[in-house]
This record gives sequence, C-alpha cells and structure tokens, in this order.
Amino acid sequence: MSIELQSTGTFPIGGKSVHRLGFGAMSLTGPGVWGPPRDHDEAVRVLRRAVDLGVDFIDTADSYGPYISEEIIREALHPYPEQLLIATKAGFVRTGPSKWVVVGRPAYLRQEVEMSLRRLGLERIDLLQLHRIDPEVPLEDQLGELKALQDEGKIGSVGLSEVSVEELERARRVVEIVTVQNRYNLTNRFSESVLEHCEEQGIGFIPYSPIAKGALAAPGSPVDHVAKVVGATPAQVSLAWLLARSPVTMPIPGTSTVAHLEENLAASTVELTAEQVSELTATR
Repeated sequence: MSIELQSTGTFPIGGKSVHRLGFGAMSLTGPGVWGPPRDHDEAVRVLRRAVDLGVDFIDTADSYGPYISEEIIREALHPYPEQLLIATKAGFVRTGPSKWVVVGRPAYLRQEVEMSLRRLGLERIDLLQLHRIDPEVPLEDQLGELKALQDEGKIGSVGLSEVSVEELERARRVVEIVTVQNRYNLTNRFSESVLEHCEEQGIGFIPYSPIAKGALAAPGSPVDHVAKVVGATPAQVSLAWLLARSPVTMPIPGTSTVAHLEENLAASTVELTAEQVSELTATR
C-alpha cells in the first residue's frame, strides 16, 4: 500500500521535523480507555505498521489504560527509530472506565514524568503535554515543575491540552509551549480561536478526535459529497481538511486495527481543491 506522508508537510518539534499526520495511541487500550486491548497482538501490529508507513509522531498519555498504551508502544517499537517522536501526557488520572480526574500537583507531575520515562524506555521525553490544567493548583506551579524537568533534561519540549488562548499565554510566561492539543474537527470548531492563535505564534495545533461524525459525515452530507468527488471516505476527507486548514495542524487519528490505520493514513494522498476546502470550512 502506497502512503505519501511527505505530502502532509512537516512540523518542527524539539529538533525533529515530524510529518503532520501522526498516530494517537489512546485506542490501544480497552473499552473506556481502561485495561488492556481486546487484541494485544493487533495493537502491536498497528504501531509497527504505522512506523513502516512513515508515521514519526505518536501521541499517548500515562492515563491511557492507565499506563498500558505507553507499555505497548515500548514493546512494539523499542529501540525506537531515531526520527520517531513520542509525545506523552501527565496530569489527568484514569480511575476507572471513562472516568477522569485532574491532578496537577507538582510532585505528582514529576512522579508521572519519571514513570513515563521508565515505561517508554527513554532518557528524555521529546514532548510532554500537561493533559489538563488543574484548577486547584496555580498554573505557574504546574508549568514551573515541567520547566524544572526540562532544565534537568528529562523533557525536551512542553505542550498543553484543552486550553484557552488566555491559558496558553499565561503558560508561555512560564515555559515555552510548542504544541496545543484541543478537540477540533469539522463538527466541533469550539477551539477555532486557539487554532488561529497557534498559527499566528507558530505553535503546533494537535486536533484530537479529528474525524467528523454524525450528520455532517452521513450519506448526502457535504463531507459525503466531497468524498465521492475525490474518491475518498468521509474520514479521509475530514483528515485532509484538517491538514489543509492550517500549516500548524497535526491530526492524530487513532485506531486498534491495521486496516483502519491504513485507511486513515491514506488521507495523506487526498488532494482537496481550494473550493472544496472552503465548502467544508463553511459547513457547520
């Protein structure tokens, strides 16, 4: 299967230039992002196939499983290819299926970074993202601890997840922020202002849940119409639109099967005209 990830362009993070279509490893866990995957061997195959096809940016988190996603990544890919950038997150605790708790205490963040280093088999995490800002802990304390870990060489670059423009700018006064990961897709544009700000500032924008679902992608919808014209699936059109939306977007579609992985990555070969991009952008 021919996948042309080079056509997606690249984005620089911490000395590496990664393709803008990456892989999100949350799906390599059980239902509710809890426990092991239904098919462990297939999860390993997915990761290895992703790298074989040119993926060099993998996004995970300590809370996926918890811990299981990071452990499978190490099992499948360690020792890692030199170009591969693994981004992980801390600050959002998984206490049960579909249950999340924000924990941003500096000592806890340090503990989780240390444990992620061990689970992933790394001496330095290229990109550590604060998974959520803890409203009970001063933002400066949370980011200050990550800055200290960066100064110690345990973190390369720092990112944020689910933040506003105001929170992003507050964080940047403490430590350089190279990426923001917010929910964003054709259906959900709540973070439009954050994306625009990231583009202005040259900050990578990682849209999670990147594929439009529901009525917007249903038969007869604008997405379905464009998909039929270009010979692609609605999911591929959703990803192609994100890549065309801004040079700083870095979608990370996730999956637990090789077949679905290959379908998602084939979005890199979908060429949308300026008119099609505008048509999709105008759709809500």
